[in-house]
Formats: sequence, C-alpha cells, structure tokens
Amino acid sequence: MSHAGPDAAASARPSTGDGTGAEESKTWRDVVAAYVGLTKPRVIELLLLTTVPVMFFAERGVPALGLVAATVVGGALSAGSASAYNCVYDRDIDEQMRRTRRRALPRHIVSPVSALVFATVLAVLSTVVLLLWVNLLSALLSVLANAFYVLVYTMLLKRRTTQNIVWGGLAGCFPALIGWTAVTGELAWTPVVLFLVVFFWTPPHTWALALRYREDYRNVDVPMLPVVKPAREVGRQVVVYSWVMVATSLLLWPVAGTSLVYPAAATVLGAVFLVEAHRMWSRTKTSEALGEINPMRLFHASNLYLSLLFVAVALDPLLGR
Repeated sequence: MSHAGPDAAASARPSTGDGTGAEESKTWRDVVAAYVGLTKPRVIELLLLTTVPVMFFAERGVPALGLVAATVVGGALSAGSASAYNCVYDRDIDEQMRRTRRRALPRHIVSPVSALVFATVLAVLSTVVLLLWVNLLSALLSVLANAFYVLVYTMLLKRRTTQNIVWGGLAGCFPALIGWTAVTGELAWTPVVLFLVVFFWTPPHTWALALRYREDYRNVDVPMLPVVKPAREVGRQVVVYSWVMVATSLLLWPVAGTSLVYPAAATVLGAVFLVEAHRMWSRTKTSEALGEINPMRLFHASNLYLSLLFVAVALDPLLGR
C-alpha cells in the first residue's frame, strides 16, 4: 500500500547544521527516528484510514480483530517500504527542497544502502504477514501498489509529466481494495467505487500542497501542475476533480445499497469540500500570491474530508441497521 500524497519529514533532533546535507552528530534516538521517518508515518495513517473502514463495510459489522490487526500491520509495512524506496530514489531532489531536506538521507543519518535494505525488509515482511494471516489476493494487491508507486510514479512519472500525481496516485487507491479483499477474499464493485473516490481526491489534495511548494518543485525540475501552469488553471482543475470526486462518492449509495447514514455524510462533506475548492479557484483568478490563495486551507480540508468520509463508510453498517 502506498500513496503519492504529502508526507512527514524525517526529523529527529534540531540540527546544528544548515539542513543541506552536511554530516551531523547522531545518537541512537536520531537513527531510530530517521528510520521511522523513512516510512512517512503520516502517509501510513491516511492509508490505513482508507483500509480499516472498508473492512467494517465489507463485514457489515465489526470484522475479526485479528484480521484487522494483520491487515493493518501488513499494510503499514508495505506503505512504509514504498515510502522508503521513494526516499532512496528521490534523495537528490529531497536535499534541495525546503519541505524534504530534513529527511534522513539528505541529513546523512541513514545511508542510501541501509535505507534500501530497510525498504526491502519491510516489503518482504509485509508480504509474509498478508500471505500468512490475511489472504493471497490482499498480499498481491499490496505488492502491486508498492511496485506501482516506486516504479511507475517515483521512477517513471514524477520527473517527466504534469500528470505524475494523477496516474501515480493510483497506488494510493489500493487500500480500499485491500481492506475489502481482506474480509471477502474477492473483488467487487463496492471497493472499486471507493478506489475511484481516492483516485479523484488525490489531484486536488496534492496540487494544493504543490501550489504551496511550487518554487521547491520548480528548483528541482519536477513538473508538478502548479509549476508549469498558472495558479488559475490549477484552481480550475482542482474544481473539476473535486466535482467528479463528490459525484463518485455518492455512487456508493446505489452500488452498495447503503443506509442513509453514508449518503447524508457524503453530501455534507462533499458540499464543504466543493466550497473550499471553489474558494481557492476564485482566489487564483485574481492573484498568484500564495498568501492570498492560501492553498494549505484546501490541503487540510482534503485530509479531513477523506478521513470523515471513510469513517462514515465504517459507521454506515453499524448505525444504519
């Protein structure tokens, strides 16, 4: 499981250096914190939040806690592995970007070889856990998501096209499928709808962050949409994807036969998200200044939207009986 969205910096103690890659003194706590940082824990949290609720929905109640634990552990290891591989490959640009230069590799707390070994161990462990305590299909989907994030997004798309996050973001949609197959052992249209919700959510979420850090991306020649297009075009595309995302989220009601709990929540959350998306777009029409556009407002709203939407997915079979 992986995702091409925002991530946590691998900071440990405040540096006495300038953050540009100079060698720093380090304690065992620094090293442990650095390895944890390689896994991008905030990304893992978001991915698991789109996994566990789907398990509740697939079970139409509370799934076996042992199964949930195994899926969570396997998924977290897989997502952490993909993030660590990403850190190894992107260490050259991470060292130059304000948002990422405090990570372990730019700070030389962890060597590239050690990080690569760490990522591989996590990948093997995640596959073993999912194979032994979940099922083969979930394990295969996890491996596919990991490979897609590393090989397709990180290595092929990220530095070559403005569509990097659109198609690369597919990797972050797999947790919905994995949560479903962990319980049922098979795929169905219900998790596909949720897969698509995350797919259409990813561009507005990531472009808001990229708009905030567009100079960083420009300086390292990563063609994120806000780097190559004016802010008003970014705002327009954010609005388009947001409308499609909200419409897709409402498809779960007829496709899965939910109670009224889910569509009520999806409608309210979607309306709030659309207001924020249109607000950002309107500001980009009159200004290119980040302070006036305030893209981080939409970024934080997108995190809250996805979290609460999937909470509604979990609660629907519990409250809508």
